Amino acid sequence: MKKWLYVICPIVGIALFLALYFPAKARHEAGEAARAESIAKAKAADEAKKHEIEEKVRVDSQRRATENAREEAAKEAARIAKYNAVGEEIQKDTDAANADILKYTKQVDDLNTELDALRKRKEELTREDFDLLKQVELARVHQSNANLQIQRMVEMIANRAGASSLTVQIDPVIPKK
Repeated sequence: MKKWLYVICPIVGIALFLALYFPAKARHEAGEAARAESIAKAKAADEAKKHEIEEKVRVDSQRRATENAREEAAKEAARIAKYNAVGEEIQKDTDAANADILKYTKQVDDLNTELDALRKRKEELTREDFDLLKQVELARVHQSNANLQIQRMVEMIANRAGASSLTVQIDPVIPKK
C-alpha cells in the first residue's frame, strides 16, 4: 500500500489544488475584469476629459491666434502707416529743400551775373580813371613844356632887349629948382 500512497497523495493534492485553484482563479478573473473595467472607465473618463481639455485648448488657441493675428495686423498697419507718414514727411522736406536749392541757385546765378557786371564796370571805370590820369599827366607835361617855352621866349626877349640899345635905361635928369 505504500506504493499506492505515492500515487494517491499527489492525486489528492492535485484534486485539492484544483478545487481551490478554479474558484480562486474565477474570483481573481472577476476582480481583474472589474479592475480592468474600472480602469477602462477611468481611462474613458480621462480620455473624455482629455478631449474636452484639448477642445478647450484648441478653441482657446484659435481665439488667441485670431487675437494675435488681429493685433499683429493692427501693429503692421500702424507700422506701415507710421512708415508712410515718415516717408511723406521726408518727401515733403526733400521737396521743400529742392525748392530752396532752386531758389538759391537762381539767386547765386543772379548775384554772379551782377558781380560780373560790376567787375566789368569797375574795369571800365579803372580804365577811364587811367585814361583821365594820362590826360592830366599829358596836360601837365604840355603845361610844363609851354612854361619852358614861355621862359625861353622871355629869356630870348630879355637877352635881345638887353643887347639892344633901345632898352638901355637912361636916368632922367631932374632940374633942380
